[in-house]
Amino acid sequence: MTAPQLTTALINGAARPEMWRVLVDRLRDLGADPAVADLLRGGPAAHPATSAELARRLARAAAADPRLGSVLRHWTAEVTAATAANNDTATANTLTGAATVHGSVVQAGEVRGDVHIHVPPAAGTPPAPHVRPAPRQLLPAPEHFTGRADALDALDALLPQLGGRPLLTVVSGPAGVGKSSLVTRWLHGLTDRFPDGQLYADLRGHLPDAGPAAPGEILGRFLRALGVKDVPVEPAESAALWRSHTAGLRLAVMLDNALSAAQVRPLLPSSPGSLVVVTSRGRLTALGIDGASFQQLGVLSPADAVELLAGRIGAERVRREPEAAEEVAALCAGLPLAVSVAAARLAARPQQSLSAMAGALGGSGAARLDALSLGGEHAVRLALDASYHQLTPELARGYRRLGLPPVTVLNGPVAAAACAVGPDEGDRLLDDLAEVSLLEDLGPDGTTGLGRYRFHDLVRAHAGQLAVDTEDPADRRATVRRVVDHYLATATAAEALLTPSHRTLRRDYAHPPGHRPSFDGPAAALAWLDTERFHLMAALRTAAEQGWDATAWQLADAMWPLFLRLRPYDLWVEAHETGRAAALRAGDRPGLSRMLTSGGVGLRNAGRSDEAVEWFTEAVRGAREDGDRKAEAQALHGLGQSHLLAGRLDRATAYLTEALALREAIGYRRGAAMTRICLGDAALAAGRPGQALAPFAEARAALVAVADPYDAARALAFLGLALARAGARHTTGEDAETVLRQALDEFVATGSVHWQGRVLEMLGETAALRGDPAAARELYERSLARYAPVSESDATRLRARLAGTDPLP
Repeated sequence: MTAPQLTTALINGAARPEMWRVLVDRLRDLGADPAVADLLRGGPAAHPATSAELARRLARAAAADPRLGSVLRHWTAEVTAATAANNDTATANTLTGAATVHGSVVQAGEVRGDVHIHVPPAAGTPPAPHVRPAPRQLLPAPEHFTGRADALDALDALLPQLGGRPLLTVVSGPAGVGKSSLVTRWLHGLTDRFPDGQLYADLRGHLPDAGPAAPGEILGRFLRALGVKDVPVEPAESAALWRSHTAGLRLAVMLDNALSAAQVRPLLPSSPGSLVVVTSRGRLTALGIDGASFQQLGVLSPADAVELLAGRIGAERVRREPEAAEEVAALCAGLPLAVSVAAARLAARPQQSLSAMAGALGGSGAARLDALSLGGEHAVRLALDASYHQLTPELARGYRRLGLPPVTVLNGPVAAAACAVGPDEGDRLLDDLAEVSLLEDLGPDGTTGLGRYRFHDLVRAHAGQLAVDTEDPADRRATVRRVVDHYLATATAAEALLTPSHRTLRRDYAHPPGHRPSFDGPAAALAWLDTERFHLMAALRTAAEQGWDATAWQLADAMWPLFLRLRPYDLWVEAHETGRAAALRAGDRPGLSRMLTSGGVGLRNAGRSDEAVEWFTEAVRGAREDGDRKAEAQALHGLGQSHLLAGRLDRATAYLTEALALREAIGYRRGAAMTRICLGDAALAAGRPGQALAPFAEARAALVAVADPYDAARALAFLGLALARAGARHTTGEDAETVLRQALDEFVATGSVHWQGRVLEMLGETAALRGDPAAARELYERSLARYAPVSESDATRLRARLAGTDPLP
């Protein structure tokens, strides 16, 4: 039974009071919705039964309640039968001449002449209404919609709230991310839930030429779509009429490209059965006071981006060049608009390879944006331009400057450095840019608590190109230098906290930081170095490229605690190779000496012993030329360690003995302790653990005395290993395992993951020596878990050991 059928029945039933009473009685017996029963109980005089709105309400109620549907179907059939019976009285007649006939007539005979037949409505019956179809204004569903399962699920999760209150949700995200496609696709699947219509309006929030749509303009369209002919001119009156007219309707309203909450509020219907979905580049958080929920839409996953590309150019082309397809998707950075533009260009050039498109997209930021054009129209650039033109001058300047630094994740201090403002202002700039979806809010950093933000690759390219187009070259250079100096200052603060004995060389700042970086403790400092390692390296590379040579080697020097504690060997070696070259260009002898010795340690630990020997030999030569005995001892120590790692024990012992004598002569107590650790290690490697006990014990005592907890723990770990191999106890009476577990606790406190793995390996060896292979295996597995993320060479050794090789080194 449809609403038009029920409308006809109600028209005819209203003319028959007895039929109307039957319907009311049956609804009362059924216990139907009181609102419906009250509406009918007044009769056609109080509530015109011919109202199409009443028919729609009854039809909806019948669809939800099978019993009501049965009553209405039977009643409609009875009304139809009664009406037909009344019209079935046929009499033979002949009409001649002019005649006027009143009432229902069935012609059974002959009619001649002019005859006029009038069928007046029954007394009190209003004219039959014109039933207007419900408006269905949504844009066509996107043809190549891809992915977004999580986003669709999140929207579906809102539907149980529908009917209890007006439902309002905001889908926000950057230009070209597919907000409108997502919402259109979702709403097309909900047509049956909104029998009174689905309305659509483009609020033109980011069209600078046309300007944002006024709410009154949209209200007029909506009201006319619902059949209102006389729309008030005053916006306030239009809004009031809109609320009144929609009070009982079940409508879905899509407000696309909204600029602000104020633009949206007058367009909200009042019915609890209504749904409003707003799309915007801004988060429109002010709509929270109107009960809105919020969903931020991100870019497509790599697989979904490739699927979108295949849907537009054909799966066969993607199958022929799968790697190139993945590269195109990656260079579009998952932005649906960019993928669609690239696909459209490929579709128009069926002979062009995907590799060629990947090459076109692989240029600089500006070149990539230029490649994403169709018919001379730079679609992605124009979309981002529209967002940019909505910014205040201050925010626009911040957007441009933040596109310049060589970092992928931004926080308040970085933004403050780039824009030459205070920390609070830096935070506000980031939040404001995230509010309009030009930055993605990644949430707070788990270590520092600082808010983290990220540019989409193409947005960052757009911001950087705007800076090139509008900013003075000197200002651009200063922006980048301020950020590099920020990283140098913060890394230096971490270095001073974690390895104060290493923090001895000068720092040169073109733009000294406005505030002194600080950390809550050593663990926080090391965690920051770990989190920021790739940004630090990017800052170092940038410094070298820009010719800021002192800054380049000083950044490598400041990162020493990261290299020492966490052992990222590839970064360790690269940083010092770059720093060494920078120090040579600058003619900076102290800087060069530090790069050679610290870099030599990295080369040695990375298994490149011969190269390490070359670096340390160069360092010895330079120190002797400069008459720097401390630097000479450091280089000799490094030479001894390098030969030790290469298995050349006699040469190692000779260099280490020379270094120890020199360090003791100049009163460098900590340095002498470090060399004793190496001499003990050489004795262990020679199979003489008893000879290693004294050097390790002396080193431990000296390092505790100079408050070097990290290296003191190293000395203790080696002492525990020597005790295990010698089958001895410490002079304090502790056995090897007790000593090693104490060392492990100390390394946990200092945050050195690599040395935690090393001590667990030593404990595994101790278990194997006492004849407990099961315990040894469990400890080796724990050691491997520590080594895996920080040292592939150590992890490889442990895997071999677990596979059944000799448990002893």
